[in-house]
Amino acid sequence: MKKMKKSLIEAFNIERKPSKTSFVSDYEIFPDKKLLDDLRTKIIENLIDKEIPEDKLLNQFINDEIDKTIEGYDLSNLERSHLYNLIDNEINGYGPLTELLEDKNITEIMVNSPKEIYIEIDGQIIKDESVSFINDEHIIRTIERMIGPMGRTIDATNPMVDSRLKDGSRINAVIPPLSTKGPVITIRKFRGEMTTADDLVRIGSLTPYMATFLEAAVRGKCNIIVCGGTGSGKTTLLNILSGFIPDGERIITIEDAAELKLEKEHVISLETRVTNYDNEGEVTIRDLVINALRMRPDRIIVGEVRGKEAFDMLQAMNTGHEGSLTTLHANSPKDALNRLETMVLMSGLDIPIRAIREYIASAIDLVVNIERMSDGKRKVTSIAELENFKEGELQLKEIFAFHQKGLTSTGEVDGEYVLYNETVPKVYKKITTRGITDLDFMFKK
Repeated sequence: MKKMKKSLIEAFNIERKPSKTSFVSDYEIFPDKKLLDDLRTKIIENLIDKEIPEDKLLNQFINDEIDKTIEGYDLSNLERSHLYNLIDNEINGYGPLTELLEDKNITEIMVNSPKEIYIEIDGQIIKDESVSFINDEHIIRTIERMIGPMGRTIDATNPMVDSRLKDGSRINAVIPPLSTKGPVITIRKFRGEMTTADDLVRIGSLTPYMATFLEAAVRGKCNIIVCGGTGSGKTTLLNILSGFIPDGERIITIEDAAELKLEKEHVISLETRVTNYDNEGEVTIRDLVINALRMRPDRIIVGEVRGKEAFDMLQAMNTGHEGSLTTLHANSPKDALNRLETMVLMSGLDIPIRAIREYIASAIDLVVNIERMSDGKRKVTSIAELENFKEGELQLKEIFAFHQKGLTSTGEVDGEYVLYNETVPKVYKKITTRGITDLDFMFKK
């Protein structure tokens, strides 16, 4: 359908309702659930894939179709306004999810079925009764609209997709036959307000000392892994750490769905590609890491390593691309190293475990763990360095840690951050040899 020049609400001179932060249900405004779904279905079906007569403007055409559909129905002004708003979202936005995506308080959206939609606010997941889809086909149509601009498709032969929206939010969608319940959508919204270390300090995710340390480590070209569970804030932290890279360095970013927003002059962003209808043309993270080595990078940033590309990433870190950054799923720095070993073994190379661990020890400087706590807040719970390789085992030494004491009377996590500076970290020397003295007050004896 042709792009509207004006919003549908403007065409009808009806004021758009504010974002649904009060969670008023569609069905509270429109008590007759069947009538709302029937009218919405009829209007959408009358509009989609219909040729617009040459003697009509798009807004006029839409106006006529809605007028024809609701003729004879006794609708209140509020019901009419709400119906127009829903149709406007279908044409100019992302259907029922439009206002949820606009609400800055919502950090995650999960669609389990047409009438079962969950959202995350302040780390807490709640069922949202304010919106609904008509049916499974309505969900699939919305998915297609979301992923289409990024060149992604979803169908029975390609029933799973990872993509992103224009604002950087990440969308994952799964449809039958992989999803037995019907089409499922998960959207992790891009949090544009969390862009600096000061923002993380302000909300208590780390301390000023930790922020100073991490900035010096990035500027000092330490190779860093950020680990944590799903939704813990790894990408947000990686984006903030990337901001510490000095201007003038050539940075190559590699992601499945581009989420990183680097405010740097010399950045090349690479994104994977899925197979086409003939199962050809796939470009993986590993392909892009190997290619990035030929692009004269100063630093390589991989959004997430989770497979064979781990070996290539380590190789890059060991061959002159110091200061590279990546994330991986793990619940602690030790778990992160264990996962890294496993992923290197997945590369198919016949390498002894001892040699793999030595390779990891020579490549990685720091492992930073971030967690989503029981109260929904994110905290950097550990900054540890790979101290040495001893008796066939990798040795980690914690530099900063968060120790939880319990919960407050309001259910918030209670604890304290600890700096272990009885001994000077090995990375301190690496940082100071580059002329960075920001950490002298922490470690210099």
